[in-house]
Amino acid sequence: MPGAALHAPSAPPAGPSSPDALRYRSVTLPLLLRHGSPTEKRWILGCWLASLLASVGLGLATVVYQWSGIALPFAGVQVYLTIYPPLIICLWWTLSFGWAWGAVPGYVATLTLALYAGMPTPWALLFAFANPLGFAVMSQSYRAVAVPLHMRSVHSVVFYILIAFVGAVFSSAGALIWIHTNRIDTVASLPIWQGWWLGGFLQSVLIVGPLLAVSWPRLARWQAQHPEYFQPESTDRKRRNLRLMLLITLGVLGYGMTTVWLGTNAVRQALGAGDSGKFLEATQTLVATTWAFYWVSAVVIVFVGFFGYRVFTYWIDSNDLLLQQVARTHAELRLASRTDMLTNLLNRRAMEEALQQQTQRCMRFAEPTALVMLDIDHFKAINDSHGHDVGDTVIRRVAQTITASIRTIDVSARWGGEEFLLILPNVDVAGATTLADRIREAIAGQTVPTEGAAALQFTVSLGIAMFHPKHPDHETWIKHADQALYAAKHGGRNRTAVWQEAVLAF
Repeated sequence: MPGAALHAPSAPPAGPSSPDALRYRSVTLPLLLRHGSPTEKRWILGCWLASLLASVGLGLATVVYQWSGIALPFAGVQVYLTIYPPLIICLWWTLSFGWAWGAVPGYVATLTLALYAGMPTPWALLFAFANPLGFAVMSQSYRAVAVPLHMRSVHSVVFYILIAFVGAVFSSAGALIWIHTNRIDTVASLPIWQGWWLGGFLQSVLIVGPLLAVSWPRLARWQAQHPEYFQPESTDRKRRNLRLMLLITLGVLGYGMTTVWLGTNAVRQALGAGDSGKFLEATQTLVATTWAFYWVSAVVIVFVGFFGYRVFTYWIDSNDLLLQQVARTHAELRLASRTDMLTNLLNRRAMEEALQQQTQRCMRFAEPTALVMLDIDHFKAINDSHGHDVGDTVIRRVAQTITASIRTIDVSARWGGEEFLLILPNVDVAGATTLADRIREAIAGQTVPTEGAAALQFTVSLGIAMFHPKHPDHETWIKHADQALYAAKHGGRNRTAVWQEAVLAF
Protein backbone atom coordinates (compact mmCIF):
# COMPACT_ATOMS: atom_id res chain seq x y z
CA MET A 1 0.00 0.00 0.00
CA PRO A 2 2.72 2.31 0.90
CA GLY A 3 4.39 4.80 -1.12
CA ALA A 4 6.87 3.09 -3.27
CA ALA A 5 6.17 -0.45 -2.80
CA LEU A 6 3.37 -2.44 -1.65
CA HIS A 7 0.71 -3.12 0.71
CA ALA A 8 0.72 -6.00 2.99
CA PRO A 9 -1.17 -9.08 2.37
CA SER A 10 -2.90 -12.05 3.38
CA ALA A 11 -5.00 -12.91 6.21
CA PRO A 12 -6.26 -16.22 7.32
CA PRO A 13 -9.63 -16.42 8.80
CA ALA A 14 -10.19 -19.75 9.92
CA GLY A 15 -10.40 -21.37 13.03
CA PRO A 16 -11.81 -24.40 14.59
CA SER A 17 -13.51 -22.64 17.40
CA SER A 18 -15.67 -25.48 18.53
CA PRO A 19 -14.13 -26.83 21.75
CA ASP A 20 -15.27 -30.37 20.96
CA ALA A 21 -15.06 -30.76 17.19
CA LEU A 22 -12.45 -27.94 16.84
CA ARG A 23 -14.29 -26.70 13.78
CA TYR A 24 -14.27 -23.22 12.35
CA ARG A 25 -17.31 -21.24 13.44
CA SER A 26 -18.26 -17.58 13.12
CA VAL A 27 -19.71 -15.38 15.82
CA THR A 28 -22.86 -13.86 14.33
CA LEU A 29 -23.46 -10.23 15.30
CA PRO A 30 -27.30 -10.49 15.45
CA LEU A 31 -27.00 -13.54 17.73
CA LEU A 32 -24.44 -11.75 19.90
CA LEU A 33 -26.72 -8.71 20.22
CA ARG A 34 -29.71 -10.93 21.00
CA HIS A 35 -28.12 -13.29 23.52
CA GLY A 36 -25.09 -11.45 24.88
CA SER A 37 -25.02 -9.67 28.23
CA PRO A 38 -24.64 -5.86 28.20
CA THR A 39 -21.11 -6.11 29.61
CA GLU A 40 -20.09 -8.71 27.07
CA LYS A 41 -21.48 -6.72 24.16
CA ARG A 42 -19.71 -3.56 25.35
CA TRP A 43 -16.38 -5.34 25.65
CA ILE A 44 -16.52 -7.18 22.33
CA LEU A 45 -17.90 -4.34 20.22
CA GLY A 46 -15.72 -1.78 22.00
CA CYS A 47 -12.55 -3.80 21.35
CA TRP A 48 -13.60 -4.38 17.75
CA LEU A 49 -14.19 -0.65 17.11
CA ALA A 50 -10.85 0.14 18.77
CA SER A 51 -9.23 -2.42 16.49
CA LEU A 52 -10.83 -0.80 13.46
CA LEU A 53 -9.49 2.64 14.42
CA ALA A 54 -6.05 1.19 15.19
CA SER A 55 -6.02 -0.56 11.81
CA VAL A 56 -6.80 2.68 10.00
CA GLY A 57 -4.08 4.55 11.90
CA LEU A 58 -1.45 1.87 11.42
CA GLY A 59 -2.35 1.52 7.74
CA LEU A 60 -1.69 5.22 7.21
CA ALA A 61 1.57 4.84 9.14
CA THR A 62 2.65 2.20 6.63
CA VAL A 63 2.51 4.82 3.87
CA VAL A 64 3.86 7.71 5.91
CA TYR A 65 6.87 5.79 7.28
CA GLN A 66 7.49 3.72 4.14
CA TRP A 67 7.10 0.26 5.72
CA SER A 68 6.73 -1.33 2.31
CA GLY A 69 9.14 -2.88 -0.17
CA ILE A 70 11.92 -3.20 2.42
CA ALA A 71 14.93 -4.98 0.85
CA LEU A 72 16.62 -7.67 2.96
CA PRO A 73 19.53 -10.04 2.07
CA PHE A 74 18.66 -13.73 2.23
CA ALA A 75 20.78 -16.68 1.04
CA GLY A 76 22.87 -14.47 -1.22
CA VAL A 77 19.94 -12.65 -2.84
CA GLN A 78 17.67 -9.78 -1.90
CA VAL A 79 14.11 -10.35 -0.81
CA TYR A 80 11.46 -7.70 -0.25
CA LEU A 81 9.03 -7.35 2.64
CA THR A 82 6.15 -5.07 3.46
CA ILE A 83 5.24 -4.52 7.11
CA TYR A 84 1.52 -3.92 7.46
CA PRO A 85 0.37 -3.98 11.13
CA PRO A 86 -3.40 -3.89 10.34
CA LEU A 87 -2.97 -7.38 8.91
CA ILE A 88 -2.05 -8.73 12.36
CA ILE A 89 -5.08 -7.17 14.05
CA CYS A 90 -7.58 -8.09 11.35
CA LEU A 91 -6.26 -11.62 10.93
CA TRP A 92 -6.66 -12.35 14.64
CA TRP A 93 -10.29 -11.17 14.55
CA THR A 94 -10.90 -13.27 11.44
CA LEU A 95 -9.55 -16.45 12.98
CA SER A 96 -11.10 -15.92 16.40
CA PHE A 97 -14.55 -14.50 15.59
CA GLY A 98 -15.15 -15.04 11.88
CA TRP A 99 -14.40 -13.61 8.45
CA ALA A 100 -16.58 -10.47 8.67
CA TRP A 101 -15.01 -9.38 11.97
CA GLY A 102 -11.59 -9.15 10.31
CA ALA A 103 -12.65 -8.28 6.76
CA VAL A 104 -14.50 -5.06 7.66
CA PRO A 105 -11.63 -3.32 9.50
CA GLY A 106 -9.20 -4.75 6.94
CA TYR A 107 -11.22 -3.25 4.09
CA VAL A 108 -11.69 0.14 5.79
CA ALA A 109 -7.99 0.41 6.68
CA THR A 110 -6.84 -0.45 3.16
CA LEU A 111 -9.41 1.87 1.55
CA THR A 112 -8.32 4.77 3.79
CA LEU A 113 -4.67 4.11 2.98
CA ALA A 114 -5.35 3.97 -0.78
CA LEU A 115 -7.34 7.22 -0.80
CA TYR A 116 -4.67 8.94 1.30
CA ALA A 117 -2.01 7.77 -1.22
CA GLY A 118 -4.01 9.36 -4.05
CA MET A 119 -5.38 6.23 -5.69
CA PRO A 120 -8.50 6.91 -7.83
CA THR A 121 -11.66 6.06 -5.87
CA PRO A 122 -12.93 3.26 -8.16
CA TRP A 123 -9.54 1.56 -8.01
CA ALA A 124 -9.30 2.16 -4.26
CA LEU A 125 -12.67 0.47 -3.70
CA LEU A 126 -11.41 -2.57 -5.61
CA PHE A 127 -7.94 -2.45 -4.07
CA ALA A 128 -9.37 -2.57 -0.54
CA PHE A 129 -10.66 -6.12 -1.14
CA ALA A 130 -7.10 -7.52 -1.24
CA ASN A 131 -6.74 -8.59 2.38
CA PRO A 132 -10.40 -9.64 2.83
CA LEU A 133 -9.83 -11.93 -0.18
CA GLY A 134 -6.90 -13.60 1.58
CA PHE A 135 -8.99 -13.90 4.75
CA ALA A 136 -11.74 -15.59 2.75
CA VAL A 137 -9.34 -18.17 1.33
CA MET A 138 -8.15 -19.07 4.83
CA SER A 139 -11.70 -19.16 6.12
CA GLN A 140 -12.76 -21.61 3.42
CA SER A 141 -9.69 -23.73 4.15
CA TYR A 142 -10.58 -24.14 7.80
CA ARG A 143 -14.20 -24.78 6.93
CA ALA A 144 -13.13 -27.57 4.58
CA VAL A 145 -10.59 -29.26 6.87
CA ALA A 146 -11.27 -29.69 10.60
CA VAL A 147 -7.90 -28.54 11.92
CA PRO A 148 -7.60 -26.80 15.31
CA LEU A 149 -6.18 -23.29 15.64
CA HIS A 150 -4.57 -23.76 19.05
CA MET A 151 -1.08 -24.04 17.47
CA ARG A 152 -0.18 -26.72 20.01
CA SER A 153 0.49 -29.60 17.62
CA VAL A 154 2.66 -30.11 14.56
CA HIS A 155 -0.51 -30.95 12.68
CA SER A 156 -2.17 -27.58 13.40
CA VAL A 157 1.01 -25.53 12.87
CA VAL A 158 1.82 -27.10 9.48
CA PHE A 159 -1.70 -26.55 8.21
CA TYR A 160 -1.71 -22.94 9.42
CA ILE A 161 1.63 -22.18 7.71
CA LEU A 162 0.49 -23.71 4.43
CA ILE A 163 -2.87 -21.97 4.38
CA ALA A 164 -1.29 -18.65 5.45
CA PHE A 165 0.86 -18.86 2.35
CA VAL A 166 -2.12 -19.50 0.07
CA GLY A 167 -4.01 -16.60 1.66
CA ALA A 168 -1.01 -14.31 1.22
CA VAL A 169 -0.73 -15.14 -2.48
CA PHE A 170 -4.40 -14.33 -3.05
CA SER A 171 -4.23 -11.05 -1.15
CA SER A 172 -1.14 -10.02 -3.14
CA ALA A 173 -3.46 -9.42 -6.09
CA GLY A 174 -3.71 -5.92 -4.58
CA ALA A 175 -0.04 -5.37 -5.45
CA LEU A 176 -0.90 -5.53 -9.14
CA ILE A 177 -3.52 -2.80 -8.68
CA TRP A 178 -0.98 -0.71 -6.74
CA ILE A 179 1.58 -1.18 -9.51
CA HIS A 180 -0.93 -0.24 -12.21
CA THR A 181 -2.35 2.86 -10.52
CA ASN A 182 1.12 4.15 -9.55
CA ARG A 183 2.54 3.39 -13.03
CA ILE A 184 5.52 1.55 -11.59
CA ASP A 185 7.92 0.20 -14.23
CA THR A 186 8.35 -3.52 -14.83
CA VAL A 187 11.74 -3.80 -13.12
CA ALA A 188 10.37 -2.40 -9.85
CA SER A 189 7.06 -4.32 -10.07
CA LEU A 190 8.35 -7.76 -9.15
CA PRO A 191 9.96 -6.68 -5.83
CA ILE A 192 6.75 -4.87 -4.88
CA TRP A 193 4.61 -7.89 -5.58
CA GLN A 194 7.03 -10.21 -3.78
CA GLY A 195 7.23 -7.89 -0.80
CA TRP A 196 3.45 -7.88 -0.53
CA TRP A 197 2.86 -11.64 -0.33
CA LEU A 198 6.08 -12.48 1.52
CA GLY A 199 5.56 -9.75 4.10
CA GLY A 200 1.99 -10.80 4.70
CA PHE A 201 2.96 -14.46 4.94
CA LEU A 202 5.72 -13.85 7.49
CA GLN A 203 3.53 -11.60 9.63
CA SER A 204 0.80 -14.24 9.61
CA VAL A 205 3.19 -17.00 10.63
CA LEU A 206 5.62 -15.25 12.97
CA ILE A 207 3.24 -12.88 14.78
CA VAL A 208 -0.36 -13.99 14.40
CA GLY A 209 0.50 -17.68 14.89
CA PRO A 210 2.11 -17.19 18.34
CA LEU A 211 -0.65 -14.73 19.25
CA LEU A 212 -3.22 -17.43 18.53
CA ALA A 213 -1.27 -19.97 20.59
CA VAL A 214 -1.42 -17.61 23.58
CA SER A 215 -5.03 -16.43 23.23
CA TRP A 216 -6.74 -19.54 21.91
CA PRO A 217 -7.21 -21.57 25.15
CA ARG A 218 -9.12 -18.75 26.86
CA LEU A 219 -11.02 -17.91 23.69
CA ALA A 220 -11.99 -21.58 23.22
CA ARG A 221 -13.40 -21.69 26.75
CA TRP A 222 -15.45 -18.58 26.08
CA GLN A 223 -16.78 -20.04 22.84
CA ALA A 224 -17.67 -23.29 24.59
CA GLN A 225 -19.75 -21.33 27.10
CA HIS A 226 -21.66 -19.43 24.39
CA PRO A 227 -22.66 -21.79 21.56
CA GLU A 228 -25.70 -19.61 20.93
CA TYR A 229 -23.48 -16.91 19.36
CA PHE A 230 -22.36 -19.08 16.44
CA GLN A 231 -24.04 -19.68 13.13
CA PRO A 232 -24.52 -23.35 12.18
CA GLU A 233 -21.91 -24.80 9.87
CA SER A 234 -22.77 -26.36 6.54
CA THR A 235 -22.55 -30.16 6.49
CA ASP A 236 -21.69 -30.32 2.78
CA ARG A 237 -18.09 -31.37 3.30
CA LYS A 238 -17.58 -32.53 -0.27
CA ARG A 239 -18.42 -29.12 -1.72
CA ARG A 240 -16.18 -27.35 0.81
CA ASN A 241 -13.24 -29.60 -0.09
CA LEU A 242 -13.73 -29.04 -3.82
CA ARG A 243 -13.94 -25.28 -3.25
CA LEU A 244 -10.70 -25.33 -1.27
CA MET A 245 -8.84 -27.31 -3.92
CA LEU A 246 -10.11 -24.92 -6.60
CA LEU A 247 -8.87 -21.92 -4.60
CA ILE A 248 -5.45 -23.50 -4.08
CA THR A 249 -5.14 -24.42 -7.75
CA LEU A 250 -6.08 -20.91 -8.88
CA GLY A 251 -3.71 -19.38 -6.33
CA VAL A 252 -0.73 -21.45 -7.46
CA LEU A 253 -1.43 -20.90 -11.14
CA GLY A 254 -1.84 -17.16 -10.58
CA TYR A 255 1.33 -17.00 -8.50
CA GLY A 256 3.39 -18.88 -11.08
CA MET A 257 2.06 -16.85 -13.99
CA THR A 258 2.66 -13.53 -12.21
CA THR A 259 6.19 -14.52 -11.18
CA VAL A 260 7.21 -15.56 -14.70
CA TRP A 261 5.50 -12.59 -16.33
CA LEU A 262 7.02 -9.95 -14.07
CA GLY A 263 10.47 -11.57 -14.09
CA THR A 264 10.76 -12.00 -17.86
CA ASN A 265 9.33 -8.52 -18.52
CA ALA A 266 11.90 -7.00 -16.17
CA VAL A 267 14.75 -8.73 -18.03
CA ARG A 268 13.35 -7.76 -21.45
CA GLN A 269 12.97 -4.13 -20.39
CA ALA A 270 16.53 -4.01 -19.07
CA LEU A 271 17.85 -5.56 -22.28
CA GLY A 272 15.89 -3.11 -24.38
CA ALA A 273 17.23 -0.17 -22.44
CA GLY A 274 20.81 -1.42 -22.83
CA ASP A 275 21.50 -0.59 -19.20
CA SER A 276 23.88 -3.23 -17.80
CA GLY A 277 23.18 -2.15 -14.22
CA LYS A 278 19.45 -2.55 -14.65
CA PHE A 279 19.98 -5.82 -16.50
CA LEU A 280 22.05 -7.21 -13.62
CA GLU A 281 19.46 -6.03 -11.10
CA ALA A 282 16.60 -7.56 -13.14
CA THR A 283 18.53 -10.84 -13.54
CA GLN A 284 19.21 -11.07 -9.81
CA THR A 285 15.58 -10.35 -9.08
CA LEU A 286 14.49 -13.00 -11.58
CA VAL A 287 16.84 -15.56 -9.97
CA ALA A 288 15.51 -14.72 -6.52
CA THR A 289 11.90 -14.98 -7.59
CA THR A 290 12.61 -18.22 -9.48
CA TRP A 291 13.94 -19.77 -6.30
CA ALA A 292 10.99 -18.32 -4.43
CA PHE A 293 8.71 -19.95 -6.98
CA TYR A 294 10.51 -23.27 -6.43
CA TRP A 295 9.99 -23.12 -2.69
CA VAL A 296 6.42 -21.99 -3.15
CA SER A 297 5.80 -24.99 -5.39
CA ALA A 298 7.39 -27.26 -2.80
CA VAL A 299 5.16 -25.79 -0.09
CA VAL A 300 2.07 -26.27 -2.24
CA ILE A 301 3.03 -29.89 -2.99
CA VAL A 302 3.41 -30.50 0.74
CA PHE A 303 0.07 -28.84 1.35
CA VAL A 304 -1.72 -30.89 -1.30
CA GLY A 305 -0.17 -34.06 0.10
CA PHE A 306 -1.19 -33.06 3.61
CA PHE A 307 -4.70 -32.18 2.50
CA GLY A 308 -5.01 -35.42 0.54
CA TYR A 309 -3.88 -37.34 3.61
CA ARG A 310 -6.49 -35.52 5.71
CA VAL A 311 -9.22 -36.29 3.21
CA PHE A 312 -8.13 -39.93 2.97
CA THR A 313 -8.02 -40.43 6.75
CA TYR A 314 -11.37 -38.66 7.08
CA TRP A 315 -12.81 -41.01 4.45
CA ILE A 316 -11.36 -44.06 6.22
CA ASP A 317 -12.61 -42.87 9.62
CA SER A 318 -16.04 -42.10 8.16
CA ASN A 319 -16.26 -45.56 6.60
CA ASP A 320 -15.18 -47.20 9.85
CA LEU A 321 -17.75 -45.18 11.76
CA LEU A 322 -20.42 -46.04 9.21
CA LEU A 323 -19.57 -49.74 9.42
CA GLN A 324 -19.70 -49.59 13.21
CA GLN A 325 -23.07 -47.86 13.07
CA VAL A 326 -24.37 -50.44 10.59
CA ALA A 327 -23.09 -53.29 12.77
CA ARG A 328 -24.58 -51.70 15.89
CA THR A 329 -27.90 -51.11 14.15
CA HIS A 330 -27.89 -54.66 12.80
CA ALA A 331 -27.21 -56.01 16.30
CA GLU A 332 -29.97 -53.84 17.75
CA LEU A 333 -32.43 -54.95 15.07
CA ARG A 334 -31.44 -58.58 15.57
CA LEU A 335 -31.89 -58.20 19.32
CA ALA A 336 -35.24 -56.48 18.84
CA SER A 337 -36.38 -59.23 16.47
CA ARG A 338 -35.55 -61.86 19.13
CA THR A 339 -36.74 -60.04 22.25
CA ASP A 340 -40.17 -59.63 23.78
CA MET A 341 -40.61 -55.90 24.31
CA LEU A 342 -42.68 -56.19 27.50
CA THR A 343 -40.44 -58.57 29.44
CA ASN A 344 -37.03 -58.34 27.70
CA LEU A 345 -37.02 -62.15 27.56
CA LEU A 346 -36.62 -64.02 24.29
CA ASN A 347 -39.69 -64.08 22.07
CA ARG A 348 -41.31 -67.18 20.59
CA ARG A 349 -39.23 -67.13 17.41
CA ALA A 350 -35.92 -66.98 19.30
CA MET A 351 -37.09 -69.70 21.68
CA GLU A 352 -37.89 -71.97 18.72
CA GLU A 353 -34.27 -71.63 17.57
CA ALA A 354 -32.95 -72.30 21.09
CA LEU A 355 -35.14 -75.42 21.36
CA GLN A 356 -33.83 -76.78 18.04
CA GLN A 357 -30.21 -76.25 19.13
CA GLN A 358 -30.77 -77.80 22.55
CA THR A 359 -32.54 -80.78 20.99
CA GLN A 360 -29.48 -81.43 18.81
CA ARG A 361 -27.16 -81.23 21.84
CA CYS A 362 -29.37 -83.62 23.78
CA MET A 363 -29.31 -86.12 20.91
CA ARG A 364 -25.53 -85.88 20.43
CA PHE A 365 -24.32 -85.76 24.04
CA ALA A 366 -27.25 -87.39 25.91
CA GLU A 367 -27.46 -84.23 27.94
CA PRO A 368 -30.37 -84.30 30.42
CA THR A 369 -32.45 -81.18 29.92
CA ALA A 370 -35.74 -80.01 31.37
CA LEU A 371 -38.31 -77.87 29.62
CA VAL A 372 -40.55 -75.85 31.94
CA MET A 373 -43.78 -74.22 30.81
CA LEU A 374 -45.24 -71.60 33.15
CA ASP A 375 -48.68 -70.01 33.01
CA ILE A 376 -50.20 -67.25 35.17
CA ASP A 377 -53.31 -68.50 36.96
CA HIS A 378 -56.61 -66.76 36.22
CA PHE A 379 -54.85 -64.14 34.09
CA LYS A 380 -57.98 -63.28 32.11
CA ALA A 381 -59.77 -62.45 35.37
CA ILE A 382 -56.87 -60.18 36.37
CA ASN A 383 -57.15 -58.26 33.09
CA ASP A 384 -60.95 -58.07 33.30
CA SER A 385 -61.01 -56.91 36.93
CA HIS A 386 -57.97 -54.59 37.09
CA GLY A 387 -57.20 -53.63 33.49
CA HIS A 388 -54.40 -54.39 31.09
CA ASP A 389 -51.87 -52.12 32.83
CA VAL A 390 -52.05 -54.26 35.95
CA GLY A 391 -51.94 -57.37 33.73
CA ASP A 392 -48.74 -56.09 32.07
CA THR A 393 -47.22 -55.43 35.50
CA VAL A 394 -48.01 -59.00 36.55
CA ILE A 395 -46.33 -60.35 33.39
CA ARG A 396 -43.23 -58.22 34.03
CA ARG A 397 -43.07 -59.41 37.66
CA VAL A 398 -43.14 -63.02 36.53
CA ALA A 399 -40.37 -62.34 33.97
CA GLN A 400 -38.22 -60.59 36.60
CA THR A 401 -38.66 -63.49 39.02
CA ILE A 402 -37.69 -66.01 36.35
CA THR A 403 -34.60 -64.01 35.37
CA ALA A 404 -33.52 -63.72 39.01
CA SER A 405 -33.99 -67.47 39.63
CA ILE A 406 -32.35 -69.19 36.68
CA ARG A 407 -28.68 -69.75 35.79
CA THR A 408 -26.77 -67.99 33.02
CA ILE A 409 -26.82 -71.15 30.89
CA ASP A 410 -30.61 -71.45 31.16
CA VAL A 411 -32.87 -69.95 28.49
CA SER A 412 -36.16 -68.18 29.20
CA ALA A 413 -38.78 -66.76 26.86
CA ARG A 414 -42.28 -65.37 26.80
CA TRP A 415 -44.03 -68.07 24.83
CA GLY A 416 -47.49 -66.58 24.57
CA GLY A 417 -49.70 -63.99 26.26
CA GLU A 418 -49.24 -65.17 29.85
CA GLU A 419 -47.16 -68.28 29.11
CA PHE A 420 -43.41 -68.63 29.63
CA LEU A 421 -40.97 -71.34 28.60
CA LEU A 422 -37.64 -72.26 30.23
CA ILE A 423 -34.86 -74.56 28.98
CA LEU A 424 -32.73 -75.96 31.81
CA PRO A 425 -29.65 -77.83 30.45
CA ASN A 426 -27.85 -80.45 32.59
CA VAL A 427 -30.73 -80.64 35.05
CA ASP A 428 -32.58 -83.74 36.18
CA VAL A 429 -36.22 -83.98 37.25
CA ALA A 430 -35.47 -83.21 40.89
CA GLY A 431 -33.43 -80.13 40.04
CA ALA A 432 -36.05 -78.86 37.61
CA THR A 433 -38.81 -79.39 40.16
CA THR A 434 -36.85 -77.54 42.85
CA LEU A 435 -36.29 -74.55 40.56
CA ALA A 436 -39.93 -74.54 39.42
CA ASP A 437 -41.19 -74.59 43.01
CA ARG A 438 -38.78 -71.81 43.96
CA ILE A 439 -40.13 -69.62 41.15
CA ARG A 440 -43.72 -70.51 42.03
CA GLU A 441 -43.30 -69.69 45.72
CA ALA A 442 -41.45 -66.41 44.98
CA ILE A 443 -44.30 -65.29 42.73
CA ALA A 444 -46.99 -66.31 45.23
CA GLY A 445 -45.36 -64.09 47.83
CA GLN A 446 -45.55 -60.94 45.71
CA THR A 447 -48.28 -58.32 45.42
CA VAL A 448 -49.07 -55.79 42.70
CA PRO A 449 -50.72 -52.46 43.59
CA THR A 450 -54.11 -51.78 42.04
CA GLU A 451 -56.59 -48.93 42.07
CA GLY A 452 -58.62 -50.83 44.64
CA ALA A 453 -57.93 -50.90 48.36
CA ALA A 454 -56.22 -54.30 48.38
CA ALA A 455 -53.04 -55.20 46.49
CA LEU A 456 -53.29 -58.02 44.01
CA GLN A 457 -51.79 -61.42 44.75
CA PHE A 458 -51.39 -63.93 41.96
CA THR A 459 -49.99 -67.41 41.37
CA VAL A 460 -48.56 -69.48 38.55
CA SER A 461 -48.69 -73.11 37.51
CA LEU A 462 -45.75 -74.97 35.96
CA GLY A 463 -45.32 -78.08 33.85
CA ILE A 464 -42.01 -79.92 33.41
CA ALA A 465 -41.00 -82.24 30.59
CA MET A 466 -37.60 -83.87 30.36
CA PHE A 467 -36.09 -84.43 26.94
CA HIS A 468 -36.85 -87.98 25.74
CA PRO A 469 -34.72 -89.59 23.00
CA LYS A 470 -37.78 -91.40 21.67
CA HIS A 471 -39.32 -88.02 20.81
CA PRO A 472 -36.36 -86.12 19.25
CA ASP A 473 -38.34 -83.22 17.75
CA HIS A 474 -38.82 -80.13 19.91
CA GLU A 475 -42.53 -79.84 19.01
CA THR A 476 -43.21 -83.09 20.89
CA TRP A 477 -41.09 -81.84 23.80
CA ILE A 478 -43.20 -78.65 24.01
CA LYS A 479 -46.37 -80.71 23.82
CA HIS A 480 -45.25 -82.82 26.78
CA ALA A 481 -44.50 -79.68 28.85
CA ASP A 482 -47.91 -78.29 27.91
CA GLN A 483 -49.59 -81.53 29.02
CA ALA A 484 -47.77 -81.33 32.36
CA LEU A 485 -48.90 -77.70 32.74
CA TYR A 486 -52.48 -78.78 32.03
CA ALA A 487 -52.16 -81.40 34.79
CA ALA A 488 -50.96 -78.68 37.22
CA LYS A 489 -53.92 -76.47 36.27
CA HIS A 490 -56.35 -79.37 36.54
CA GLY A 491 -54.91 -80.30 39.91
CA GLY A 492 -55.85 -76.96 41.47
CA ARG A 493 -53.30 -74.42 40.12
CA ASN A 494 -50.35 -72.86 41.99
CA ARG A 495 -48.44 -76.12 41.69
CA THR A 496 -45.82 -77.93 39.61
CA ALA A 497 -46.48 -81.10 37.59
CA VAL A 498 -44.09 -83.37 35.68
CA TRP A 499 -44.86 -85.28 32.50
CA GLN A 500 -44.77 -88.86 33.77
CA GLU A 501 -43.51 -90.70 30.71
CA ALA A 502 -40.48 -88.42 30.61
CA VAL A 503 -39.78 -89.09 34.26
CA LEU A 504 -39.81 -92.86 33.68
CA ALA A 505 -37.40 -92.47 30.79
CA PHE A 506 -34.81 -91.01 33.13
